[in-house]
Amino acid sequence: MLSRWIVCLLLLLSASAWAGEPVATVRVAFDRDGVTAIRVHGHADQATGRKLTADDPVRIASISKLVTALGVMRLVEAGKLELDADASALLGWRLRNPAFPDTPITLRLLLSHRSSLTDAAGYWQTPLGGELRDILKDPRAWDTKHAPGSYFRYTNLNFPLVAQIMERATGERFDRLMERLVLQPLGLEACFNWALCSDATAARAVVLYDADGKPVKDDHHGHKPACPVTPTSDGSCDLSRWRAGENGALFSPQGGLRISARGLARIGQLLLGDGRLDGKRLLQPSSLRAMIGPEWQYRPGNGLTWEEDAGGDDAGFFCRYGLAVQTLATPVQGCRDDPFGDGAARVGHSGSAYGLQAGLWVDRQRGTGVAWFATGMPDERLGGKSAFSAVEEALAH
Repeated sequence: MLSRWIVCLLLLLSASAWAGEPVATVRVAFDRDGVTAIRVHGHADQATGRKLTADDPVRIASISKLVTALGVMRLVEAGKLELDADASALLGWRLRNPAFPDTPITLRLLLSHRSSLTDAAGYWQTPLGGELRDILKDPRAWDTKHAPGSYFRYTNLNFPLVAQIMERATGERFDRLMERLVLQPLGLEACFNWALCSDATAARAVVLYDADGKPVKDDHHGHKPACPVTPTSDGSCDLSRWRAGENGALFSPQGGLRISARGLARIGQLLLGDGRLDGKRLLQPSSLRAMIGPEWQYRPGNGLTWEEDAGGDDAGFFCRYGLAVQTLATPVQGCRDDPFGDGAARVGHSGSAYGLQAGLWVDRQRGTGVAWFATGMPDERLGGKSAFSAVEEALAH
């Protein structure tokens, strides 16, 4: 059965677009009661020959944003944050697009990629001891043609600012805060940027490879990295230098979650359960509905349907977006956001970075979901009938 599935997967690849194959793939299907099927192929670490399992942690890229938003909504429910408050008050300094100085930027706009920020000035490279605020002084950080709230532009920089707001509201370091609010209550062996994962969990890390099979992330030979964050300019990695609300990029809220495919399935079950998992409530149903939204739906002129970092090759990829939650299969001309091909409006999030392509998608009406990832992939999503890659379309089925 497994070998037949692998053959089908490889047959779906477009040989003309990409002649390779993934280093590894995993697909975990689930419903409200638990995991219903697991398919795994390939190696977590090619150098050692260690085979991939559904329990091995991987840097899951932008699916991290959805998990970060779960933490935000817990703070909203606790009265620590307000979605529609001016982010300037939450950050402790003025956050304004210089072209629209009178228009507030709210937490809701940051979470839904309508803040008018861009990634053109960078978003992740602020080192330990540095201030994320410095990036915003670069004119390239701003879309000066569209006012906050008027335009969707998928921007990673939004989420370090979200993390910074969370830190300032609580006084807690982002990775520790997420462990307390989301990861530990859900029973997940997961962490943002390795600091809080156990040595045993880190030893099972999935090495990320590019399309040529070169290791590009988490090739740590069974150990934690020497420094889990971007070190200071002199190479120091003393985390006691962390200060709340100074540098929300340190623990990569936009993409740095390490979690297994089985762990992702538990996040999906939470979405299916309206905020409940294993009989315990993490969020109110109204908070889940607020996340799903959508806050934005594509129509010509109101936003970009692709991530600019990806070069625009996946136009039609983003067409409905809530608070860090995508909705698929948008029935609008120009939208190509249905890797399943059945028109069902699944919700979740995609991920793509360092040769990884990933997805977590749930059909709340049918009560089913799937989590997947593939490593050793090209930067572009190639070969598919939708804006997703042929490999992801095969994993969808």
